[in-house]
Amino acid sequence: MVKRRFGLGAGIFLAALSIWAGAARAEVPRPLVVVELFTSQGCSSCPPADAYLADLTKRPDVLPLAFHVDYWNYIGWVDPFASKETTQRQRDYAKALALRYVYTPQMVVNGSSEGVGSERGTIDRLIQAAQDANREAPTLVLEKRADGTIVAHVGPGSAGKPATIWLVTFDPQRATKVLRGENGGRTATDFQVVRSIRSVGTWSGKAADVPCGSASVAPGTPTGTAVLLQAEGPGLILAAAVLR
Repeated sequence: MVKRRFGLGAGIFLAALSIWAGAARAEVPRPLVVVELFTSQGCSSCPPADAYLADLTKRPDVLPLAFHVDYWNYIGWVDPFASKETTQRQRDYAKALALRYVYTPQMVVNGSSEGVGSERGTIDRLIQAAQDANREAPTLVLEKRADGTIVAHVGPGSAGKPATIWLVTFDPQRATKVLRGENGGRTATDFQVVRSIRSVGTWSGKAADVPCGSASVAPGTPTGTAVLLQAEGPGLILAAAVLR
């Protein structure tokens, strides 16, 4: 073993440099990685993926969202959170990612890769790959003004092609007694349940302030709000932000 000794002055300098470097790293948070779970309360294979999504809500570097599809409703239980719009979003991903079919539980990571939602190791690797590839993401900050209006502040960047600005509303947690179907007799606890997703503008690479409407505070309405900046396709999610 080679042992090296530094003078007091050099030691103090190196310690200060280390502290400064650590502080600099702490000031630059990782861009959020968006994980979209396509799931259904009528799917017997989905509960493990739903549980994994719940664990992902604890990660500050991940924005998990649950999209409930409607094509399993016919087998005995109508998922109250399912919609045709959600199913169409999954079908659009299948076309963009050159998949032959749609399935549940599926997780799409940052709009650019996908895997079985219950295979934690696979999805963890996809999340890490998305973080490594997304270091030049444009800034995206949400502001909720005193009148309840939400404004998305998008920084400049390289767009390549126009990107859609999506406003997403979601319920952080919902519990449902499933009375029939493959999961009949269970209580489904769903997290980050998407209730609506709509386009509020486009981004072409220039800094922009985009009004997104007002945050709803009526009882029984979604309480979570997020904005996604996504290449057309649907394609790569360039940036994301959530209103905490």
